[in-house]
Amino acid sequence: MASILLVEDDLEIAENVLLFLEAQNYKATHLASGEDVVETVKRDHPDLVLLDLMLPVKGGIECCKQIREFSDTPIIMLTAKVEEISRLIGLEAGADDYVCKPFSAMELMLRIKAILRRTKKTPATDTFSVNSETFKLSFQLKSIELTHLEFSLFNLLYTQPERIYSRAQILDFAYPDMRDISDRTVDVHVKNIRNKIKSLGLFDTVIESVYGAGYRYVTPVIPPLSATEPNCIPLK
Repeated sequence: MASILLVEDDLEIAENVLLFLEAQNYKATHLASGEDVVETVKRDHPDLVLLDLMLPVKGGIECCKQIREFSDTPIIMLTAKVEEISRLIGLEAGADDYVCKPFSAMELMLRIKAILRRTKKTPATDTFSVNSETFKLSFQLKSIELTHLEFSLFNLLYTQPERIYSRAQILDFAYPDMRDISDRTVDVHVKNIRNKIKSLGLFDTVIESVYGAGYRYVTPVIPPLSATEPNCIPLK
């Protein structure tokens, strides 16, 4: 379970972000000012920091610079300032990404997952890979691309293997900003994803229907490559 430190002085925003982080099974900690950020990162070693730019006591830029003196922990800056110079200052201070308020909770979740996947070391033998930035799935030199909505659904299930999500939960978590998405649309997306994954040569049903409950992701059984097959190059 990845741990995330959220530093945000707007309590309403913080509460909403914490709800989404917990729904995605992240371990989340919240600070409302920049006073104890550096000490908390040193003590708790979070996997990622969500850092507001404008904070009481100590600003986000200063916190970011001090964290970079001893840690390469991924940092996403959150801010209401949209001017280009503000974004450049945040990136120059060592931030990995930048999200301007108001932002979509699902967009933020996808950015978090993309950065965590990029910074996480994966075994060389992993032959099934997911690229959260391009919405592509790859298996043994083949790849397919999902639509944005298909990937939102797939990634929700993929990041929580074996957990069953009802259609209502999928609508809430995968499509939080889409009010016209229906249960029927969820079923259509699942069907399309299954067909695309089959085209990779993975014939196991990675998205499994659970009667009367919903859907879940099941890790496919991947046979080892034979000596005559080329080595797989997973997406980074």
